[in-house]
Amino acid sequence: MAAELTGLADDRALLGRTSTAERVADILRSRIAEGFFPPGTRLSEDSIGGALGVSRNTLREAFRLLTHERLLVHELNRGVFVRVLTVEDVADIYRTRRLVECAVVRGLGDPPYRLEGLAEAVAEGQRDAREGDWKGVSTANIHFHRELVALAGSARTDELMRSVFAELRLAFHVVDNPRELYEPYLARNLLILRTLQRGERAEAERMLVEYLDDSLRRMVEVYGRRVRDSAL
Repeated sequence: MAAELTGLADDRALLGRTSTAERVADILRSRIAEGFFPPGTRLSEDSIGGALGVSRNTLREAFRLLTHERLLVHELNRGVFVRVLTVEDVADIYRTRRLVECAVVRGLGDPPYRLEGLAEAVAEGQRDAREGDWKGVSTANIHFHRELVALAGSARTDELMRSVFAELRLAFHVVDNPRELYEPYLARNLLILRTLQRGERAEAERMLVEYLDDSLRRMVEVYGRRVRDSAL
């Protein structure tokens, strides 16, 4: 916890003079997504509030916002904890992803598409894989899907999926073999990018449907096994 609080103190400068609960929530959301506060971690109001230099009321409002996003849970007489997903939660997240991401690709219109961000996310994942940084590959994969959603040009869709992807990272953090989980999707991300570069929107959507369905099956298998093992 000491290292995580030191990192939060470094983030204090991001708040500036106009600090708000929303900006505190942005910082904590990022820290949760990056794994600084793993699922099941109790978040101390005193420690985090002191590290960020914000009032108890501001921090509680930030906690409330993240609870609404399903990243935190409040347990009576115990405090606020980073949420631990169930297998059913993971399946529901993937249903949402399939609905939104496939609809974005379907609605792209006529090519060419602005794919610079998508290409950079693919390159980022490949670089991290060469370096053996599988946590980085996981992050690059999330960036790929964020960039895919961003092709819709909708701030509301971006905001919705930001929360969905942050929640999904709660499941990723308890996977004990990230290479096994993420490596197959490096090539599939590249194939989807190349398909969109050719302007083949329908084929890209078909590939994405198979991708997400396969990912759901694999994630439920891996996550479910880890949850069962943890309960023993």
